Amino acid sequence: MESNWKGIKEIISSTCHEVLGHKKHHHKEWIPIDTLDKIQERRNKKAVINTSRTRAEKAKAQAEYTVVNKQANSIRTDKRKYVEDLVMTAERLQEKET
Repeated sequence: MESNWKGIKEIISSTCHEVLGHKKHHHKEWIPIDTLDKIQERRNKKAVINTSRTRAEKAKAQAEYTVVNKQANSIRTDKRKYVEDLVMTAERLQEKET
């Protein structure tokens, strides 16, 4: 019975992968790759905080997380720069047309 269930489970999962494919993570075009790396690093640091057992480990991990979190919050400036660049290119195109 157990081997029969495993066979059915494998067939269902392989069919789902064929039909649906793997989940693809898309990011906004205004988010640079280095910022995405910082966000991933922040997630990893948060996981370390949640898995630390002693107070000393937790305090050390929290200090590291705070530094990384401030760096990852620079995403706001990235978006601002992206919008400003779009405005500048639009203005240049408009000047060339006139």
